[in-house]
Amino acid sequence: MPKKKKKKIKKKPLKLKKVKLLKVKKTKEPEPKKNISSNGEEKVEIKKIKKQPTEKRQYNLKDYVVYPKHGVGKIIAIERQTIGQIDIQFYKILVEKEKLTLTVPINQQFNLRPVSSINQINKCISILKSKPKIKRTMWSRRAQEYDQKINSGKIYELSEVVKDLNKNTDIIADQSYSERQLFEKAYDRLKSEFEVVLKISPEDVRKKMDKALGRNQNLTVAE
Repeated sequence: MPKKKKKKIKKKPLKLKKVKLLKVKKTKEPEPKKNISSNGEEKVEIKKIKKQPTEKRQYNLKDYVVYPKHGVGKIIAIERQTIGQIDIQFYKILVEKEKLTLTVPINQQFNLRPVSSINQINKCISILKSKPKIKRTMWSRRAQEYDQKINSGKIYELSEVVKDLNKNTDIIADQSYSERQLFEKAYDRLKSEFEVVLKISPEDVRKKMDKALGRNQNLTVAE
């Protein structure tokens, strides 16, 4: 019997459904608010620019500097040393009043400040001439505040301590032991900076300070 021919089945092409594309609306960025003056003119807004960090000050040999906790010192050497494979440069500072030599790494010199200018010294003299501030708080608290000011390294705060603790006299009975100690510490720190800046003898500096404070100079010099 003859073989039946297989019918070829034609495949219908797949119909793709049309997909509607949604239109995305572009959102406008809000315009910056304009400041308008009373005259109807637009004011230009000035943006504040952040200050760049200042470079660290470089001190030289024989420069005088102030270390807050010890007062005025002189740079007697600038040396290098290798510690743990790190090359470190540092200042050697002699504080004559305390007979102390400090070693301060240059990258940690934020503890140092240059000695004051003549104008700053004149401002200090004005502070010494002004009336002392009388506080009614407990002495222990005031003593702590005075000590913080002395060790702050700020010459105006140091002048304020000298002025506030000054009794215009050297009679020991007029001052407690702790008051006198703080006064002498602040007085000597201020005096040492006056000597370096004004370049006059310690005796002349003492006379200048005592005159501003209204102290009895005859008693002071006789000490």
